[in-house]
Amino acid sequence: MGKEEIWEFWLYIAGQTPKSILALENIKKYSKEHLSAKYIIEVIDLLKSPQLAEQDQIFAIPTLVRKAPKSLRKIIGDLSNKEKVLTGLNIRPIAVAD
Repeated sequence: MGKEEIWEFWLYIAGQTPKSILALENIKKYSKEHLSAKYIIEVIDLLKSPQLAEQDQIFAIPTLVRKAPKSLRKIIGDLSNKEKVLTGLNIRPIAVAD
């Protein structure tokens, strides 16, 4: 049996703004719906660590970065457009048996 992939996301925010809170709620919801328990979400507050914005090439917030599986992907915004987020992150919905 193959090892299951772990999805790793980094969510860059700047404080607890409404858009940042919504982005975190949305990625948690999509991850629970489509990735089972195989995900990690790390929240990076650029007010606390501003140097990471330049280092990680973050130009707008909130920004979600898919670190794993391979091929880094970024999505900017509150992640409220589910189809755009799932497509942008290359997440395929879990098949549901009839």
